[in-house]
Amino acid sequence: MLTEAVARRDLDGIDDIAAVIDARIRRAGVLVPLPAPAWSDQVPEAVDPERAAYLTEVAALMDARKERIGEHAAATALPWAVAALGEVPADPAARLEWQRRAASVGAYRELSGYDDPADPVGPEPATNNPELRAAWHEALAALGPVDGPDVRGMADGLLLRLRDTYPVETAWAPPWTGDELRQARTGARDAHLAALRATAEAGAARRRGEHGEASRQVSLAASYQAMHDAYRQRETALATAMEDRTDWERATRQQRQLAVAADAELRRRHPTEPWPPLRSAEPKLDSSASADDTTTTRLIDDLATRHREFTAKLADLQSIMIPAEDPDYEDLGPAFPAWAPPERGAILQPPKPEITPSARILELVADRDVEMEPGGSSLQVLAGPVIVPVGLAARDELDSLPDIRKYRARFRVLTKVHIFTTSGRCRRGQPSRRS
Repeated sequence: MLTEAVARRDLDGIDDIAAVIDARIRRAGVLVPLPAPAWSDQVPEAVDPERAAYLTEVAALMDARKERIGEHAAATALPWAVAALGEVPADPAARLEWQRRAASVGAYRELSGYDDPADPVGPEPATNNPELRAAWHEALAALGPVDGPDVRGMADGLLLRLRDTYPVETAWAPPWTGDELRQARTGARDAHLAALRATAEAGAARRRGEHGEASRQVSLAASYQAMHDAYRQRETALATAMEDRTDWERATRQQRQLAVAADAELRRRHPTEPWPPLRSAEPKLDSSASADDTTTTRLIDDLATRHREFTAKLADLQSIMIPAEDPDYEDLGPAFPAWAPPERGAILQPPKPEITPSARILELVADRDVEMEPGGSSLQVLAGPVIVPVGLAARDELDSLPDIRKYRARFRVLTKVHIFTTSGRCRRGQPSRRS
């Protein structure tokens, strides 16, 4: 893609070549990232031998963390892993393969902070985070129907047909109105506050005997109130469109992910083929930030028409039934069943199992020297959840754990750090000078 972008047109006379190449690549559409290599293969070069050894050790710990995620998922049968990959196999070889796939999915969940207990990976991340998108596509490739064929075993013709369903599924998507909805709610709130202020100013002007100013403020308050009502009408229509958008995403999530998986598999099989990027055929919403009567009426009518079309399309889709092999029997059920929200769990639930830190991390934590302070308190670091009694000079010693801090930044939560002052009060995070 980079070679194609450079060779597309002559670069002579261009001041910012990097910006031009970046624009050409972005115009090509959304690209599927290559599989991310192991962390040990991404260690940057460092002149300082100690720094290089430190980076190598951290990368090895991150690779080991990914393996332990799969082992933890197999040992505890996490709900998202069982729902996506099926029950943990009893055969040792199949269990190792299950752990490898669960490790890819679990690593993405920790990198992104995605914690839905039912959906293993969620929507594709934005293009401004290539590392996270690569992890998402790796997790998507690791997924597969539990009781169905994997796309990696499908023929190229079937993959092409599945890939072509992406614009079909996105063509009837309701418009994304999140930004317009936020603007409408903000405008309604500001107009309401302005109307209240104008009303108060009118009352104050009457008490001062300034009837002309009071009349002007009353007219201004009526104008702000009309603006508030117009924004509320827009908000109602935009909120309905967002609800339709949510229903569409839930109804087509499986088909769209299957199309993305087919596209990724075709690119993996034929890396030299100039595959065009997957492009969404979602309709655009022609809206304006103003709240005048003409713009609001046009927007509401447009959204109402799209809402009727979407409702009819969704009803037709959910009315399709799976026929039985024997025509004398009843249908097997709907081909596209209506999405059912996940059931709410009990308020009181057992704590989720935590992944045990690696032996190397526990060794690094346990080997820290304990120095007594003049006040008699000390800095103690214990294995497992880290409990740190903090005295007057504990900041420097707490800062001397860069490996744990950087490891937590990469893979979210390795251990929990609780900081207790000498008075027994608990604080989380960096202690202050006063503690």
